[in-house]
Amino acid sequence: MDIALCYESVLPARGGAETYIGDLARRLARDGHRVHLYAARWDPAALPASTHYHRVESPAGPRFLRPWRFAAACERELARSCHDVSVGFDKTWGQDVLYPQGGLHTASAAHNLRKFRYGWERWAAAAGKWLSPAAWSFARLERKQYLGPRRPLVVVNSRMVRGHFEEFLGVPPESVRVVHSAIDPGRFAADDRPKRRHEERSRWGVSPADPVGLFVAMNYRLKGLAPLLRAAALVPKTTPLRLAVVGHPKDGRYRRLAARLGVADRVVFLGHRADPKDAYFAADFLVHPTFYDPCSLVALEALACGLPVVTTRYNGAAELYRRPAEGLVVADPHDAPALAAALAQVCDRGYRVAASQAARQAAARWTFDHHYRAMLDVFGEARRAKRAA
Repeated sequence: MDIALCYESVLPARGGAETYIGDLARRLARDGHRVHLYAARWDPAALPASTHYHRVESPAGPRFLRPWRFAAACERELARSCHDVSVGFDKTWGQDVLYPQGGLHTASAAHNLRKFRYGWERWAAAAGKWLSPAAWSFARLERKQYLGPRRPLVVVNSRMVRGHFEEFLGVPPESVRVVHSAIDPGRFAADDRPKRRHEERSRWGVSPADPVGLFVAMNYRLKGLAPLLRAAALVPKTTPLRLAVVGHPKDGRYRRLAARLGVADRVVFLGHRADPKDAYFAADFLVHPTFYDPCSLVALEALACGLPVVTTRYNGAAELYRRPAEGLVVADPHDAPALAAALAQVCDRGYRVAASQAARQAAARWTFDHHYRAMLDVFGEARRAKRAA
């Protein structure tokens, strides 16, 4: 197939969708598909040598207008070519397939309000969003993407996000294809894993017997670090528990919170790591009490490393593992007693050993190869619909 991928910036070192586009492009090229990239910026070293590049003018102006300008410019460039399938990511329109890996903006905005602990905080945040030009602009752009005269074939990475399309836009579930996110388990292969685990835990000051929960995120507030610390304060001191936090280097607020809650001795803040592989190796489980994740990659990485996952119902990745055999799910990150009970359960050695073995099996059930084949099916469906039209 002749496939066009459309995204403003493809610099995979920044992670997220940009890494995914590089992985997808390499796999498509390896299988003999002709890959085109429509973008304003890209890293050729991270993309297959056979990629055909189409530079789209980099948009300028206010942040809330830039996506409109890039999408319009991308649509004009695509009109000059004839591809079997065009694929858009995030805030574009006019493609045959749209794959919003970050979910719906309107759903994300609604879930972002949940991170505030008190009702008055949520009300104030909602009022601020109501006054934000960006919020209005992105909500209108989203309706143009999915409810315009030429509707794309929509791919989402969880059933949760498919439900959001129906809830917020009225798009019926049968019009949306679910292809869960995936990672390459090979990235976590290491013959010297026990040695690296021992060395990492020694740097943390953690004994071999202490169960360690790993928290990985850049957005501490949205991903639930404060609720996690409050829950840790409810876990009895007789239960051995340590937490390792990887993410944003600015963590002073959370260090102070840990001290006020009396759990500073249970938490080690590791700051930013370009490659957190050794942190996965050193941990015993992942705890990700997020308020919104369409399909969290850190949960999939943890499963690939044999770590049971403790997360919330607001994480689409929870659909990929069986509970409680392979991990646990709490309803609300702010429910400190429920989260504390989950932490206590996963600290139990008997549960943790069995769940670790099951987690590896869960990771094997859904790999990037499975994901890639499912995406090819979507591309084939879009090509057939395009030819029929």
